[in-house]
Amino acid sequence: QVLLAESGGGSVQSGGTLTLSCAFSGPEYSRWCMAWFRQGTGEEREAVMGITNGGRTQYHSDSARGRFTLSQDNAKNTVSLRMNNLKPEDTGVYFCAAGPTCNVDTFAQRSLYHYWGQGTQVTVSS
Repeated sequence: QVLLAESGGGSVQSGGTLTLSCAFSGPEYSRWCMAWFRQGTGEEREAVMGITNGGRTQYHSDSARGRFTLSQDNAKNTVSLRMNNLKPEDTGVYFCAAGPTCNVDTFAQRSLYHYWGQGTQVTVSS
């Protein structure tokens, strides 16, 4: 059984920075593809960034490119999303997800992820 717990959400002004963390509990952390999704009010949940099993490759959405970065702490089984230059359109609930595999063509597919956290709210004001 895998459990995911997000933390680090909050309210910032446009141009600000937030770092979200996802704590992974369960077996074999390194075998999972980890990703961050976000969901705005009335919108579909969309992928933001993903990192492959073992952390060799990262994937990002167009909106995240150049602003967001992922990092992993394999000793603590955590994956963090650092978000710079935040914009109001980045507002939403951010979810951590774990799936058995991912690549550049699949990391954004919600159906491939087996486990999800409860989400953490990010609000960016203009």
